[in-house]
Amino acid sequence: AYDVLSDPRKRAVYDQFGEEGLKNGVPSGTVETGAWTQGYTFHGNAEKVFRDFFGGDNPFQEFYDRVDGDLSMSFGGLAGRGRKKQDPPIERDLYLSLEEVYHGCTKKMKISRRVMNEDGHTSSIRDKILTITVKKGWKPNTRITFPEEGDQGPNNVPADIVFIVKDKQHPRFRREGTNLIHTAKVPLGKALTGCTVDIHTLDDRMLHIPINDI
Repeated sequence: AYDVLSDPRKRAVYDQFGEEGLKNGVPSGTVETGAWTQGYTFHGNAEKVFRDFFGGDNPFQEFYDRVDGDLSMSFGGLAGRGRKKQDPPIERDLYLSLEEVYHGCTKKMKISRRVMNEDGHTSSIRDKILTITVKKGWKPNTRITFPEEGDQGPNNVPADIVFIVKDKQHPRFRREGTNLIHTAKVPLGKALTGCTVDIHTLDDRMLHIPINDI
């Protein structure tokens, strides 16, 4: 029944000519162009019907997918029924200077995405500003996810947009874990006789590091 009623052409034949018309076919020209005119035979693939109807082979898959053991039920029954598929995440690198990571900051990212119009059939491109509050000490590869901010469509769930933190190249430091590494070039003469290396820190202090050992 689902295989027939879910197909507008087959359903039209069934509504007008009944089960016999569906099984035996309808003479060409008796219905609108493109209607089902061949005799219908069920394909016999129950798994295909399950996939189309429940969104997967197993209508109870929701029970196994939920980590916390809870199942959210709605008026539509199982959440998997007629479920729209979500587009894969859209990943973008977010390059931050070491100063921005040290102090924390706010980044505003402008995106353009396709948005469905009120009629539910047409769409348009619109800009949107996503605000990222950078926390102090964020490590490289930290992921910031904006759920379902990708392109909208009539038959899909918009993709998540994910920003991945990367360090900008810095003139004085590089990061290793929670340490900042500074490479100082010291002339051989000063290395042998002793000197002081001045280091300008991220918080605008000046450190004077004595080099006493040869």
